[in-house]
Amino acid sequence: MKSKNLKNTKIENINDPVKIERVKSGLWQDHKFLWLIASVALVAVFEFLSLLGEDYMLRRDFALPFFAVLILAVGWRTLWNGLKASAKLNFRSINLLMTIAVVGAFYLGEYEEAAVVIVLFSLGERLESFGIQTSKSALQALVDRTPKTAKIKNTNGQESELPLEKIKVGDVLIIKPSDMIALDAEVLTGASSVDESTITGEPLPKDKHKGDAIFAGTLNMQGYLEAEVTKTAKDTTLAKIIETTFAATKTKAETQKFIETFAGYYTPSIIVIAALLVLIPTLVFGAAFDPWFEQAITILVIACPCALVISTPISIYAAIGNASAKGALVKGGKYIEAIGRIKVVAMDKTRTLTYGKPKVTDVIAFGETTREHLLACAAGIETYSEHPLAQAIVQAANEERIEIHAVENFQAVMGKGAKADCVVCYDSHHCIGKLPFITEEHNVQDEIVRKVQELQKQGKTSIVISSNKTVEGVIALTDEIKIESKQAVAELRELDVEIVMITGDNHAPAMLVAKEVGITEVKAEMLPEDKADAIRELLQKYGATAMVGDGVNDAPALALSSVGIAMGAAGSDTAIEAASIAILNDRLELIPYLVRLGRRAISTIKINTAAAIATKLVFIVLAILGVSSLAMAIFADVGVTVLVILNSLRLLKFK
Repeated sequence: MKSKNLKNTKIENINDPVKIERVKSGLWQDHKFLWLIASVALVAVFEFLSLLGEDYMLRRDFALPFFAVLILAVGWRTLWNGLKASAKLNFRSINLLMTIAVVGAFYLGEYEEAAVVIVLFSLGERLESFGIQTSKSALQALVDRTPKTAKIKNTNGQESELPLEKIKVGDVLIIKPSDMIALDAEVLTGASSVDESTITGEPLPKDKHKGDAIFAGTLNMQGYLEAEVTKTAKDTTLAKIIETTFAATKTKAETQKFIETFAGYYTPSIIVIAALLVLIPTLVFGAAFDPWFEQAITILVIACPCALVISTPISIYAAIGNASAKGALVKGGKYIEAIGRIKVVAMDKTRTLTYGKPKVTDVIAFGETTREHLLACAAGIETYSEHPLAQAIVQAANEERIEIHAVENFQAVMGKGAKADCVVCYDSHHCIGKLPFITEEHNVQDEIVRKVQELQKQGKTSIVISSNKTVEGVIALTDEIKIESKQAVAELRELDVEIVMITGDNHAPAMLVAKEVGITEVKAEMLPEDKADAIRELLQKYGATAMVGDGVNDAPALALSSVGIAMGAAGSDTAIEAASIAILNDRLELIPYLVRLGRRAISTIKINTAAAIATKLVFIVLAILGVSSLAMAIFADVGVTVLVILNSLRLLKFK
């Protein structure tokens, strides 16, 4: 069937603009579909006339060549594939079923019936093909948007345009307003807003300045940028997404594997039943051959498992396309099913529930030092440091619009803190760092020790600032919790999914975050191998388990879980490859959404499968009783196929 051909489609073939435009324009712009509709209308007229009696039917000498030409024009590919299957004794082929049905109808002189069989089967195949192409539309849109050339700045400062395959890492891209960014790069000069929705699914543009990463396939909204290429065309984030998504369509869901295995036994079984339906009455009981042969042909057509075979892949492709549009890269159909079945989610803390960036929470001044003076002096010293805690203190001063003190003689003390002379302060020499570092030069008051211990119990990191004479104050920082974390945890609980925090961080900060977001079970101070052991325990206790982490140090746990979910994976090859699902935009609320999407996909597959099997059973019984006709069988088969496709495509619109 055509779905098999689509599964083997190469990336470069999908980039054909004619194919892309055909999908975008819809079925009513597809010439093959229109030709099939016209053929259906034509054979329907002749089928209706045949039901009125022989006086209204075409003459036999004219009907045979007319319908033979029509059948060959519409279904030559099906007949050819059926003949090849018979030559190979491949009785599992759906095309073989159709070929037997058409040849049998011709033998019986039922030319109109033969035409109905092949035309409606071809229409069903076209609808299946369109359904799968439509469900891949999000990916096709990505491919369609990718530029084929880019402007680069030469060493002499001149601008030239080159094909992407000729652009190397280190070349400087010129990106003008409204340009589609062609390659992953790092901004060298300029500032702009970039629409990254094609990569992350985020609707709001992101501001880009010097040093920021930009991705291929995203849109430069307004400013002029020059950026150094960091990845060649075949290695960009967009290329990885396209490659991974195509691989996902080939990674079959467990239900799909079962149905295809079932169909492999089911189809030859139906051929055997049809053969026995002819042989037993005619050879054992001496009944007339033609009536029983017609019933056997009717059973073959009714039993064609088209709707059953496509019930899973279209649902899976549609769900993958939906997730992709939201910024979640699902690496295979089996993971859509798996995420819908999970009983527990294990979450890392840093960069999953939190942003992974420290933020100042408390500025506590002692003695005559004011809060503003303490922050201004600390920020002045930390301006020279690249440590995340130092940058957070500088950012806090800037956000409060405090004028930062100028310092000189800066000296970093590895692993401890820093020393410097403040130009503004009367007592110029200052030290800043953890409490043990400060105690090397000062006798620290008990009050300060108690305050640091109190902050530590709250899960906060304490930075102490001292002058020559005394300790001036303490600045407390903590990893900022994501705004959506609490809501995401609550939504998972509403879905009856347990949540466990698994983190390498200390117990106190882990408990602080857990309490804030609503998680009751916490496993802290865990090494990567400890996290893997924790996942094994959860699998044994709950069954299907998802692990959510940043895709690097969580790799063992991600690999062991039923579904590994990597957060903030845009631009990270490691994260994309380590996880079953990669959240490109770092949005934690996508996890409960994916659980709901997975559950809806599973229920859709069950409904589709039940409808397909029920229709088959009803019409097989009718055929055995002699009530059903070949035309009724075909219309029923195509009808349920259309319903299965339409029901599956609803997953594209799931919210």
